[in-house]
Amino acid sequence: MRIGIIAALPGELQPLVRGWERQHGTTRGVSVWTKNSGDDHLIAVCGGMGSAAAMRSFTAAEFFGSLDLVLSIGWAGALDSGMRTGECYVPSEIIDVQTGERFALCSGKRALRLVTTPIVADAKEKRRLWQSYNAVLVDMEAATIARLAAMRGIPLGCFKGVSDGANAMLPDLNPFIDDQGQMRMAAFLAHVAVRPHFWASLAHLGKNSRRAAEALATKVHKFLEQKDIERTNRTGAV
Repeated sequence: MRIGIIAALPGELQPLVRGWERQHGTTRGVSVWTKNSGDDHLIAVCGGMGSAAAMRSFTAAEFFGSLDLVLSIGWAGALDSGMRTGECYVPSEIIDVQTGERFALCSGKRALRLVTTPIVADAKEKRRLWQSYNAVLVDMEAATIARLAAMRGIPLGCFKGVSDGANAMLPDLNPFIDDQGQMRMAAFLAHVAVRPHFWASLAHLGKNSRRAAEALATKVHKFLEQKDIERTNRTGAV
């Protein structure tokens, strides 16, 4: 089985791909790691934040051949206070806020809804998304991955680690994301260096993001032992 594991940023994949082979010569801004595990060929890709970057990452994963299974993984923001930072969750439905498309990953009563937006959502926008969509998580890529998988008839799983809480007061990250979906880190650090009221919240974000990436790796590794995507999407368990 050829499995594409698609994220946005290297930090989301780092604990998962320890010991994997790093590929070179791929599309600019896209990082790829591969691993052969029994009869499975695993391809982990990150190409930046947002829809366009997600499409580039999906294409990079397909460079190795048609995919049999796709996992959309990475950090997400909590919209509901019940979603704990540093934990990994398996959404049952993905909604594209821009198009209104809904991608149900399972049938039945389980409802853990994620919304995909074109920008990083601040606390005010998180409240609006929670109220408008009854969603509990927000990201910037999952709906694009879900659409591309659906177009190809490929099963999809979604694993999201919570990096920031529903009420986290963070600086506006959007002006520092370039057209490749990458953070302009030098400019961002210069911006926050003179705004000490953000320092504590950014420290919490870094800590929570590291914990969330480890939780993602743990859950994805466990999932890959059985690869029962129907059960995982139906129950949220691996």
